[in-house]
Amino acid sequence: PLPNLLAAADPAKGETVFAKCAACHTVNQGGANGIGPNLYGTLGEEIGHGKHGFAFSAALAGVGGSWDFEKMDAWLTSPRKFAPGTKMSFAGLSNPEDRANLLVYLNAQGSNLPLPAPVETAAPAEGGEGAAPAAAEGDAATAPAEGEAASADGAAPAPAEAKK
Repeated sequence: PLPNLLAAADPAKGETVFAKCAACHTVNQGGANGIGPNLYGTLGEEIGHGKHGFAFSAALAGVGGSWDFEKMDAWLTSPRKFAPGTKMSFAGLSNPEDRANLLVYLNAQGSNLPLPAPVETAAPAEGGEGAAPAAAEGDAATAPAEGEAASADGAAPAPAEAKK
């Protein structure tokens, strides 16, 4: 999950990734807009607005909301999927670690938002050890499998008999 990638991310590596962005963007406080807007303090700002008069595309300006880690991660993955019709021609960063490193670097450039707390992930059971988390009522885990019928009380059905 993104919070776990952010917790392990390295801003110095993010600065290296930012070299791909530097042809169009600056990130220094008070820096000028270029082909793209200056990115100082971007996380937490309204999406597609501000930035000292930068002319954002209607596609990006119409997204709404503010730049948070999840939205910026989606944008960096594929700007054209995040905001179809955007003027940004960059294809995106496919490597999740590169995006996380870039996000912590950008965050350190004037935004300084608290990183989301890491998420515990269930380790896959090996050799039958460990238990799967309990399924919530109505969860897909309690839905009848193909060829089974649910009981009248909604309880999970007994497995269908194997054909011989």
